[in-house]
Amino acid sequence: MNLWFRMIRVIIRALLGRKLDPLGLSVVHFRVWPHDLDVNMHMNNGRYLTLMDLGRLDLMIRTGMGRLLLRERWMPIAASAMIRFRKPLLPFQRFRLETRVLCWDEKWFFLEQKLVQGDRTVSVALLKGCMRVSGGHVPPSDIFEKVTGRAHPAPEMPETVQRWVEAEDAVKEQV
Repeated sequence: MNLWFRMIRVIIRALLGRKLDPLGLSVVHFRVWPHDLDVNMHMNNGRYLTLMDLGRLDLMIRTGMGRLLLRERWMPIAASAMIRFRKPLLPFQRFRLETRVLCWDEKWFFLEQKLVQGDRTVSVALLKGCMRVSGGHVPPSDIFEKVTGRAHPAPEMPETVQRWVEAEDAVKEQV
C-alpha cells in the first residue's frame, strides 16, 4: 500500500509543481521506511527500481508528456535497465531521486536515474524505454516536437550509453 501513497503524492506534487523542460532534471524526495528494507536492514534492491518508476512518472507529468500520453493513448514501456548500487540506504534516511533524459534514437529514450543521499550518489541506473502505440512505437523526436512545439534534435549519445547498448545487443543475440 505504501507505493500507492507514494505514487499519489508524486502525482499531486508533479501536477502542482513547476513545469520542466523535456531535458530538465526531475527531483523527487523520499525516505526509507521499514517496509522498504530487506533482511540486511537496508533498502531492498528491488525497491530502487520501483521508486525509479515514480521518478519517471514525475518527469512525464512535469514535462507535459503525461497529458500527451493520455490524449494519444500511448503506453510508456521500460525495455531494459542497468543499475549500479554504490552505498546502502538505511532505515529512515532521506534521499532524492534524480531523473533525466540523456538522449534518444529513432525508437528508444535513454534515461539516467540517480538516488542521492546528502551529497553522495548511492545508486545510478540507465534505462531504455519507448512509447508504444497500437501497431508500433512513437519516435522520440515526434514526442519532443509535440511537447515543445518545435523540432528537437537528440543530444549526442554518451559513451556510457553506447557501451551499454552494445553490451545489451550482445546479450540479446544469445536469447
